[in-house]
Amino acid sequence: MCEKAKEKAPSISTTNSVGMDFMLIPAGEFYLDPSEFSYDIPVKLTIKESFYLGKYQVTQKQWKTVMGNEPSCFEGDDRPVECITWNEVRNFIKRLNEMENTDKYRLPSEIEWEYACRAKTDSEYFFGSQDMELDEYAWYYLNSQDGTHPVGQKKPNPWGLHDMYGNVWEWCQNRYHRNYEEALAEGTAWETVGSIGIVLRGGGWVSYPEKCRSSCRSSFDSDYGSYSVGFRLLMAL
Repeated sequence: MCEKAKEKAPSISTTNSVGMDFMLIPAGEFYLDPSEFSYDIPVKLTIKESFYLGKYQVTQKQWKTVMGNEPSCFEGDDRPVECITWNEVRNFIKRLNEMENTDKYRLPSEIEWEYACRAKTDSEYFFGSQDMELDEYAWYYLNSQDGTHPVGQKKPNPWGLHDMYGNVWEWCQNRYHRNYEEALAEGTAWETVGSIGIVLRGGGWVSYPEKCRSSCRSSFDSDYGSYSVGFRLLMAL
């Protein structure tokens, strides 16, 4: 008797052609912190499809491999790339997709980012509700010594993602909206023009502990680059 072949389950991790490591983020549900979105009660969200997210923030070496230049203020191959605008990141993604003849790379929506950061936790940080352990997981204002550090030196979150807090803020795909309930149902990015800049998540080396919380949001204009802002990539299955 013939049986339909089962689809091969995706690997828990994978590496692409320019040496970027990705971790599998399984589909699931989580509750959005209402205080960050002006809601009265937590909003339950469903991530319907699994995806890969960069194990590390994109490094200067990886940026140079794809783009051929070195924009960062803090030099070092294994440090996260920074001083790059959201628009420049979009060009990076376009080139990387062309290099691999695919369309699977993009920035995560901020909902995908938070879901991956939380990794099934519901506390202020994925390690708990107090910041006493933050030194073990993040480079931030109190321990960064006024600069970025090579990626992956701090402990990862439960899904194997490093530097989700601190080192550099991370660009997301969507524009900042204080309350955008209509766009929350599937956790997709709301890219409507006319909002307040582009969403940043995770905090950076300049940030105090409260800015490194899983739910904390910030924003910059799409043409603004900073020595405390970088990114990590999402790779679709």
